[in-house]
Amino acid sequence: MKFGIIKERKDPPDKRVVLTPNACVTLKKTYPDLEIIVEKSENRTFSDQEYEEKGIQVLDDVSSADVLLGVKEVPIEALIPNKKYFFFSHTIKEQPYNRDLLRAILEKNIELHDHEVITDKNEIRLVAFGRYAGIVGAYNGIRTFGLKQKSFELPKAQELKDQAELIEELKKIALPNIKIVLTGKGRVSNGAKEMVDGMGIKEVSVKAYLNDSFDEAVYCQIDVLDYNKRKDGRVIDMYDFFDHPEDYESDFMRFAKVSDVYIAGHFYASGAPYIFTREDAKSEDFKIRVVADISCDIDGPVASTIRPSTIADPVYGYDRIEEKETSYSDPEAIAVMAVDNLPNELPRDASRGFSEGFVTHVIPAFFNGDKDGILERSAMTKKGKLTDRFSYLEGYVQGE
Repeated sequence: MKFGIIKERKDPPDKRVVLTPNACVTLKKTYPDLEIIVEKSENRTFSDQEYEEKGIQVLDDVSSADVLLGVKEVPIEALIPNKKYFFFSHTIKEQPYNRDLLRAILEKNIELHDHEVITDKNEIRLVAFGRYAGIVGAYNGIRTFGLKQKSFELPKAQELKDQAELIEELKKIALPNIKIVLTGKGRVSNGAKEMVDGMGIKEVSVKAYLNDSFDEAVYCQIDVLDYNKRKDGRVIDMYDFFDHPEDYESDFMRFAKVSDVYIAGHFYASGAPYIFTREDAKSEDFKIRVVADISCDIDGPVASTIRPSTIADPVYGYDRIEEKETSYSDPEAIAVMAVDNLPNELPRDASRGFSEGFVTHVIPAFFNGDKDGILERSAMTKKGKLTDRFSYLEGYVQGE
């Protein structure tokens, strides 16, 4: 079995990698029959030389590999027919901009495994960059607050080495007695929580957050039943929300009335209520002036996220009244940080974390007969067709 680590070709190039040099060494020791080759790349956070120093062959052409491992979407012209690929395809939500990519994968008889759907039998994701998105997103959110208020300037995350350096920078600043609301309780949100905890911001309960005043900065991490409520007034449990999102409406405005900064680290499922709408944002009661939207669903549950931003230019303004982009320095504008590839600002940390999950959960499936069904569940396409699990994408592929 030969695995190839491919060069990232999406523009701008991603620096992350599925397997670090140390992970490759571990795998070769564990599975003597496994071979790993690496495609030359000038952009990868781990250099060609770092792989070569570990005895991993670096080549111009990795088409001899059986399985090709990447991070972001592979451009159609670079796809090699009749191979197994692992990468984030951004097609499982029927994203229009990648329809042609999925069509090409089917036409080229490629077996695609999307990192996003590598799960255990309980549908829990096994490999993800979410924690690092949360880490960088929270840092960027605080940085955005400083830019918006013209009160302090932090270096960009990409200029720093690791999470520890990000926290050290955050500790240098003094925040006023603002309130920060953080949505979600998963990897992303908990990564963000690490940062606000790391800089010493006090966590308070929902009741205290909504009703009390403080002489220091505080934050509150809220889950789905804190910012959604059943339309009939009943309180059941979070599983009822997941099973029947159409029976719920947003209850986020009670937080928006008292919050200065919103860090969005939730998972948004189809059919769930929007967290706040464009009409909500027009309200005089809507106090939030900085949104760090780590989840970054465009024109979705966070109304101010009207486009993704970039690492090079991470902040834009949202005019609440005109519903359009403006300067984030406008006093009435919401400053929006919606970078859609946040882990790429901490590529070495993020790659190590992702690689650990891939080594632990995915590679063994190739050598144990896929006894836990990991490869079967993550396969979106096989033999030129969508697998049963992803047959719902047939209309998407056909352009319907």
